[in-house]
Amino acid sequence: MRSLALLGFLLAAPAWAQTSAAPLFAATLHDADDRPFAFEQLRGQPLIVNFWARWCGPCRKEIPELSAAHGKYAGKGLVVIGVALDDKVEAVRDFAKAYEMRYTGLLAKEGGIALMQALGNAKAVVPFTLVIDRKGNVVGSKLGAMNQAEIEAAARQLLGNP
Repeated sequence: MRSLALLGFLLAAPAWAQTSAAPLFAATLHDADDRPFAFEQLRGQPLIVNFWARWCGPCRKEIPELSAAHGKYAGKGLVVIGVALDDKVEAVRDFAKAYEMRYTGLLAKEGGIALMQALGNAKAVVPFTLVIDRKGNVVGSKLGAMNQAEIEAAARQLLGNP
């Protein structure tokens, strides 16, 4: 019962949430080697996309939970993506290594704030997480750090195992 209430809280779309992740799929971000990464290539996969920053304390707190979800669900098709609001590739790479981020890390560089705003996060607050189904619809979102139970609920919902 508790997990159902938690899932309902997480996946209930707030008034500011978009129903489509179209701006994200239209974006070109950068990978850890500073190569352009077209987000479109992830279309059709269940995604947990977490926007974060190196200076963000709550972001640091949720990284181990996101890494655990990646480890547990990657073999089942779930893709966890971290999008750093940073333009310093080497600093982000070092941070990711220090915090044992085992999921895909991308850099939004100078376009991160505008991208978050286009996705419904008007104040561009981090951490900001989107839960995106295989159809490209945002089925959940959260401003602030997600805890393990919320991440687990989102993963199970995306994989059809509530």
